[in-house]
Amino acid sequence: MSNIKRITSVLALAMLVLASRFARADEFDHLMVITFSGPVAVPGEVLPAGTDQFSNPDGDRGVLQIRSADGTQPYATLLTIPSERSQATDKPVVEFEERTSGSPEAIRSVFYPGETTGMALVYLSALK
Repeated sequence: MSNIKRITSVLALAMLVLASRFARADEFDHLMVITFSGPVAVPGEVLPAGTDQFSNPDGDRGVLQIRSADGTQPYATLLTIPSERSQATDKPVVEFEERTSGSPEAIRSVFYPGETTGMALVYLSALK
């Protein structure tokens, strides 16, 4: 009987370790699922209205990757710089830049839930 208890304990511990790894996956890559009611602009791309995944590949806070809702279609991989805000929230926050009338709203920065340091998107303007 002690072998069965030992095996059960080992399996329970293994499941606990695996469950904690999966629970932290979103914290590692800062996966956020965000829905937009209209098209939004990011550097070099206009995303259609709908739901998208925002994450940091390999946990790199200097890079923001945007993918389709199911994660299969990549839309953009963007460089970011740190952006600060005074108060953390329990949900993702997207801040927008002002744009001319008729243009899609442009994402200025994205904040992961519970953090005051976010990721500001880097827009490069063409030199004339």
